[in-house]
Amino acid sequence: MNLSKCLIIAEAGVNHNGRLDIALQLCDAAKKAGADVVKFQTWKTENLITGSVEQAQYQMKNTGIQESQFDMLKKLELSYDDFKIIKKHCDEIGIIFASTADEPESLDFLVELGIPFIKVGSGDIGNVSFLRYIGSKKLPVILSTGMSSLGDVDISINALRDGGATDITVLHCTTNYPCPYEDVNLRAMLTLRDAFHLPVGYSDHTIGRDVAVSAVTLGAQIIEKHFTLDCSMEGPDHLASTEPDEFAEMIKSIRIVESCLGDGIKTPTKAEKDILKVVTKRIVAKQSIAKGEKFTEDNICVKRNDVGALAKEWDLLLGKMADREYGEDEGVVL
Repeated sequence: MNLSKCLIIAEAGVNHNGRLDIALQLCDAAKKAGADVVKFQTWKTENLITGSVEQAQYQMKNTGIQESQFDMLKKLELSYDDFKIIKKHCDEIGIIFASTADEPESLDFLVELGIPFIKVGSGDIGNVSFLRYIGSKKLPVILSTGMSSLGDVDISINALRDGGATDITVLHCTTNYPCPYEDVNLRAMLTLRDAFHLPVGYSDHTIGRDVAVSAVTLGAQIIEKHFTLDCSMEGPDHLASTEPDEFAEMIKSIRIVESCLGDGIKTPTKAEKDILKVVTKRIVAKQSIAKGEKFTEDNICVKRNDVGALAKEWDLLLGKMADREYGEDEGVVL
């Protein structure tokens, strides 16, 4: 993906609680907060999971309900027709719509709907057949890497490439909701960058905005963070999500960091050049100097002045003979 600035994804995920009206409100709130993308998750429960799989501990803890993952996901499932409405609404308000396809049928639907990239969730790391199929769509791919080792990521990237993917961004992620700070391991993002020579980003599940902003200082080109209208809403992901006002503050901080990072070239700025004119130290005569007299540490010194050799040229001037007379405090030239 050709990104001129950090792409910020508001991960609405399943925080619509299976309701189209809440999904549309999430789009509006993400746009207002300044997100570039609002992203959901698209699946048909029967294609995704069997009836015997239990909830993850965080899901049980966050919902307070003991039920199978199948029953939980079925309640959170939006229809393809719902997503057509959501996509149309995003186009109208001017925010990019995206969604993670959790199985091949939903991927086909989303590609036909016109998603600009394919987001692969951490649950599909190592799912080589699906990853090859994703690669065959020839769209940019954003790959989350929670719950995985470097070897798992390598297998997944190779599968995407086997399918035909050429544009891959890798997101460091710790799959825990919320993620404790001591489990973040942001330096792993740099390990991914150095290992695969691909653009990297960070999918954030921590509370607050500090970690996401820190990831940008380390070079994250994409930030994905869970987004909700209200953290107190019922559902598995709300507690580990960010409300609109704080999400907007996070974006503001990220944009400030981006502007501060610059291009990395060490050179005076325009403002510094203007200041330099009045603070530059130059070599001046410490006392009157006769023509033909040698410049020594006894007859020259360094002061702020608008005329004369620069202080860094001190060693070049010492021992030379004056080609004319100099009065005290007069700038000496080479």
